[in-house]
Amino acid sequence: MNNDNIGFLFDLDGVLIDSESEYTQIWEEIDRHFPTGIENFAIRIKGQTLPEILNANFSPETHSKVIGMLNSMEQRMRYRMLPGAQEMLDTLRSRGTGCVLVTSSNDMKMRHLREELPQLESYFNDIVTADRISRSKPNPEGYLLGARLLDADPHRCVVFEDSVQGVKAGQASGAYVIGLTTTLPESQIGDFCHRCVCTLADVDTDSIIEILRKR
Repeated sequence: MNNDNIGFLFDLDGVLIDSESEYTQIWEEIDRHFPTGIENFAIRIKGQTLPEILNANFSPETHSKVIGMLNSMEQRMRYRMLPGAQEMLDTLRSRGTGCVLVTSSNDMKMRHLREELPQLESYFNDIVTADRISRSKPNPEGYLLGARLLDADPHRCVVFEDSVQGVKAGQASGAYVIGLTTTLPESQIGDFCHRCVCTLADVDTDSIIEILRKR
């Protein structure tokens, strides 16, 4: 581990790309077809991997049908960058700052993302998907791996998240956590963040780098 290294660790949905509202609708539709009986189901599962969602909420005999519905609807999704995301990634690239994408998405979702936003992956030193970890958010495994891939102390990394599970994972990793209120209000995620913002457009990259260098 190089104590001089800092790192920017980004969640994907609701942080870099505008997709959370669509995912909410998708999981609400799935819940109507295969009722879980869980209030606010589509919100409660945000940040979890697909295997965890299936195993905790659906009977084994329905898994293939749920996956089929999800895959079909995901392939129709259209992604766009959220405000400030492109600008921050451009700034970090110009400065050579280490960046890792840490997402609960699987390889199929990532293939569709490449079709929609082919340039996005080029901004990252590495990508941690659900297929590379054994425990999803709120477990910090993904963010600890992200820091390790940058040869950085997690304490000197910043995590950008929008879900309760995500900010909890960032906090548990020891990173500096910035919560985005693109999906949930500050009242639900603020207790697990050092700071909350509306979008990445509200973040001054220089000030975050300075904070990390002093930690």
